[in-house]
Amino acid sequence: MLVFAPTRRAPTETFVRANLQGLPFEITAYFGDERPLSDPGRFAYGLAILVSKALTRLGLLRLATLPGSLVAWCLIRRHQPDVLMAEFGFHAVRIMEAATWSDAPLVVHFRGSDASARNRVGLLKERYRRLMAIVSGIIVKSQPMRRTLLDLGAADEHMIVSPSGADQRLFHGADPGSSAPLFVAIGRFVAKKGPLETIHAFAAMRQVLTEAEVAKTSLIIVGDGPLFNQAKQLVHQLGLGKVVSLPGVAGRDTVAQLLRQARCFVQHSRVAPDGDSEGSPVAVMEAQLSGLPVVATRHGGIPEVVQEGISGFLVDEGDLQRMASAMARLARDPGLASRMGLAGQQRVASRFTVSHHLAAVAALLEKASQKRS
Repeated sequence: MLVFAPTRRAPTETFVRANLQGLPFEITAYFGDERPLSDPGRFAYGLAILVSKALTRLGLLRLATLPGSLVAWCLIRRHQPDVLMAEFGFHAVRIMEAATWSDAPLVVHFRGSDASARNRVGLLKERYRRLMAIVSGIIVKSQPMRRTLLDLGAADEHMIVSPSGADQRLFHGADPGSSAPLFVAIGRFVAKKGPLETIHAFAAMRQVLTEAEVAKTSLIIVGDGPLFNQAKQLVHQLGLGKVVSLPGVAGRDTVAQLLRQARCFVQHSRVAPDGDSEGSPVAVMEAQLSGLPVVATRHGGIPEVVQEGISGFLVDEGDLQRMASAMARLARDPGLASRMGLAGQQRVASRFTVSHHLAAVAALLEKASQKRS
């Protein structure tokens, strides 16, 4: 398999790296931000993607497809892969014509903003329509993403809905029934993750609890991003400095240990001002696999993972009072937290692990590769 991806270095590309490590294929990967002089093929690919980005900014979208496609075609001739995979729709349009020139099956992995944000879908709509006519397979993270791509001309029989999944080796062992009412959120400090809304909901929750109950509650939001400083200011303004912690980015082992100490996972995902939306947040699956109940929003693929009233509570985007009420119920009732946590753990373990995701992706790639055979 020959893989084309924008980068492997950014922290947010964890799941791209997981695919490369976990799929049962002989894989050669090229990344658009790597230009090593010691490797002519990688240098040429990185340079072609750089030119493609410049042409895209100039609005020359059809022309922007050619540099990456030409180099990708040369790499296909060199490696003779059975199947191609492009990570992210916006990157796939940079190399898609190489698939037609070489008659190589192309599978595209859409992950979130590439199927929602206006600067992706709006800008690239016609290029996406061309991509839908070329691909042999499509991977999406949620039913809303699936519907978006169907509207752009994708063939339903070529598409699978497969969240990235949680790692059973790492995420386990939470006991919310005996844990203090610690609420945990994990994710980048960007609008679609709703960190500011989560802080406001936590503050509102404390207003409905008794003084004794309030004294036991705390909130930790792990991550970093553009809204981090604004979140710190909000915590200070609301007088929550002693009970809300923003420790920054943490490693996966640290995150797993933190989830084992918590009562509940919270995330107020919403559509960002630029239209960016979640696919199916992996942190939600990791929290449930650990054994925690979830309070979140009816957004993206979250309702496909969290069973409302069974493994957690879901509220409408922007409804901070209902989110606060749901958090208050779990703060007051450790037995309810325990029952919901167990239900979520069983559901995710049976349907939404990394192993489930990799098996589904591998089956799609195998099916697509038969076209070349």
